[in-house]
Amino acid sequence: MKLEIRIIGPKVHDVGYRYFLLGIAMSNRIRMFEAHNVKGNDGEEVVVFADGGDAAIKAFCSQVETERPARSEVSNIVFDDFEGDVMKIGEYAQFCATVQLNKAIPVLLDLRDSMHEVRKNTAVTPQILEEIKAVRKTTDATHEEIKAVRKTTDATYEEIKAVRKTTDATHEEIKAVRKTTDETHEEIKAVRKTTDATYEEIKAVRKTTDATHEEIKGLREDIQPGYGMTLRQVQIDVRAIKERLGMQ
Repeated sequence: MKLEIRIIGPKVHDVGYRYFLLGIAMSNRIRMFEAHNVKGNDGEEVVVFADGGDAAIKAFCSQVETERPARSEVSNIVFDDFEGDVMKIGEYAQFCATVQLNKAIPVLLDLRDSMHEVRKNTAVTPQILEEIKAVRKTTDATHEEIKAVRKTTDATYEEIKAVRKTTDATHEEIKAVRKTTDETHEEIKAVRKTTDATYEEIKAVRKTTDATHEEIKGLREDIQPGYGMTLRQVQIDVRAIKERLGMQ
């Protein structure tokens, strides 16, 4: 079964799409395969040609539809029948290696020139060694400062542990005080309850006292008229007795 696949999108070149597809084809044991980057009317395209068994091609197409390289942007995938020849997958792999080598050669040449320039600059600037020695000396001093800071940090950590221990003890004391406060609050509630009961008793006694006082006032008003009349009669009788006895 031969098939042509066009993968279209704004970013399908320079993201490793052809090598990604090559790996999928190899995993499905497709023996004839090739892929090429082309410029299409709708943007970038990767054109794929594959030839293999029906099951292998179907599995390959399923992965092409659902999987894609990182950083790629795909807008459409088109599948068509194909009647032409397809490159053997091994030959295509060699072709890809050749393409990558051609891309790498200019980079390697630039790297070689850069190394020559660095070597030249190193040869004509011996003061770099002195600068390196100065940097090393500064680094050693910095290392000593770091050790001092670490020592201070350890001491601070011990102080923090001591403060935490004191804080825990204070927390326990606060819990004990809170417990005592709760007990005192309950006692105050009991005293308040007793005081309220005593106040009610005092009100009852006051009410009884007021009633008794009213009764006494009534008795006093009843007794006073008769008491005055009796006293006047006694005075008259005493005066009469004195007259009889000649005690004027």
